Amino acid sequence: MASKPRILAFAGSLRANSYNKRLVRLAGAAAAEAGAEVSYLDLKDFPLPVFDEDLETAGGEPANARKIKDMMLASDGFLISAPEYNSSISAALKNAIDWASRTTGNEGPLACFTGKVIGLLSASPGALGGLRGLVVVRSLFGNIHALVVPEQIAIARAHEAFQEDGTLKDAKQQAAVEKIATRVVEVAARLKA
Repeated sequence: MASKPRILAFAGSLRANSYNKRLVRLAGAAAAEAGAEVSYLDLKDFPLPVFDEDLETAGGEPANARKIKDMMLASDGFLISAPEYNSSISAALKNAIDWASRTTGNEGPLACFTGKVIGLLSASPGALGGLRGLVVVRSLFGNIHALVVPEQIAIARAHEAFQEDGTLKDAKQQAAVEKIATRVVEVAARLKA
């Protein structure tokens, strides 16, 4: 019997009480319910300098970049809740992707992303829920050889969307988050088999 797919869940936000961190926790719980082994990554726990090839050449890969890469390499897929910053991707998420994309040692190009299954979510106090940013994130991951599942969700008015227990007030939105997580687990399991 094949082992459980390993899913890494993280948000592209650094803020402690981020709506996107709440949302990715929901997705991670659903992935675990669907049979995955789920790990969580908080980018705030692994501060990184802005990617700079001169810095990389002079000092090598930063220790936190290596830790993030190791978590990504050990995973079969990702659940990412990506906040929208000025109609695009957050700097924290983009910077983590840039560092993880670098080839070190015997790793092949884009080893952290090639063939990884990704589910995308977003939450925002705004009316579009971060939808414009998801367009950018989807395009980016598609271009670095990841498999992004077609389902996604953008939770609008996120400051009003969550119940005290962390679930979403809207049952249809809650079900959509669970469906995304389940799809990621199913596809990752098939690829792993």
